[in-house]
Amino acid sequence: MTGRLKQYPPSLQFAAFVGFFLLFSVLYLFFLAFVFPPISGYSLTTLQSELYTAQEALAPVSPKVLGYLKLTQFLYSLVVFLLPPVFFTFMVADRPAKWLRIDRTPRFLPIILAFSIMLVAFPFVSYTGDWNHTWPFSPEVRKLEEQTETLTRVLLTMSNISDLLINLALIAIIPAIAEEFFFRGVVQRLFIKMMPQLPWLAVFITAVCFSAIHMQWMDFIPRVLLGFLLGAIYYLSGNLWLSILGHFLNNGLQVVMIYLYQAKIIKTDPMTSTPTEWYIAALSLALTIGAIWLFDKQTTPGEREHNHRDDFNDNVESIGK
Repeated sequence: MTGRLKQYPPSLQFAAFVGFFLLFSVLYLFFLAFVFPPISGYSLTTLQSELYTAQEALAPVSPKVLGYLKLTQFLYSLVVFLLPPVFFTFMVADRPAKWLRIDRTPRFLPIILAFSIMLVAFPFVSYTGDWNHTWPFSPEVRKLEEQTETLTRVLLTMSNISDLLINLALIAIIPAIAEEFFFRGVVQRLFIKMMPQLPWLAVFITAVCFSAIHMQWMDFIPRVLLGFLLGAIYYLSGNLWLSILGHFLNNGLQVVMIYLYQAKIIKTDPMTSTPTEWYIAALSLALTIGAIWLFDKQTTPGEREHNHRDDFNDNVESIGK
């Protein structure tokens, strides 16, 4: 069963992966339409309607409604983003963990530098978000963004540490693993194989796909930048755990800050956009470039090219089997 697709060129492997993605997306939609309503007594539309009604009335959302919303979010990450790369990797490699580059524990210093890249980039990413929000979006797009923000606020309602831990798993841990497997582990790697002379273009295209699939157009540019940073971390290190940790830091820090705000430990609402000054953004960009340069210097020689070598070696080993 394993490794059946490895003899095919990257373009056909990518087509197969897209097929897996579409298949599991259809399965998820089938579950929402025909399985979830009889089990829960709610459709996704009904859940969202009750949520918006409660928000307009300034009333608390039913714990049952909130629980089902979190369940659909969990299943979305699991079925749509995690299962396709897992199934695909088993079809494309005899050693799936090695193909995804999750077979090695990252060293301490690269972990710290990966965290540093994400942290120092926050102001510059925020600055691009301020600019993105000035684009001439239609009223319909702005309304959808407001509804998404409302849903996010409700999902991130936390009254105790247990709620914080659940949301860290739901918003930070699971999406970090699933989306990095999907975008950096498979999509970026296949793009690099299809354009080996232009690896950074492949990283950028993957980042654009990563942002576009979220369909939040008022935050399209900052998410492209975050995707590019995560892609750079994976490309330079050859270790998917580092981009997973960077992704977790980005999402997890936001969850923690919202919890601290709701607990009245901090006074600034993290979900309220505060304009970033240009000089702070410029400093952030300079520090980000410096952090990436240091990160690159800590990369073991040849790690970037290991993917192509390993695939070649695997194919040679499989001859005659």
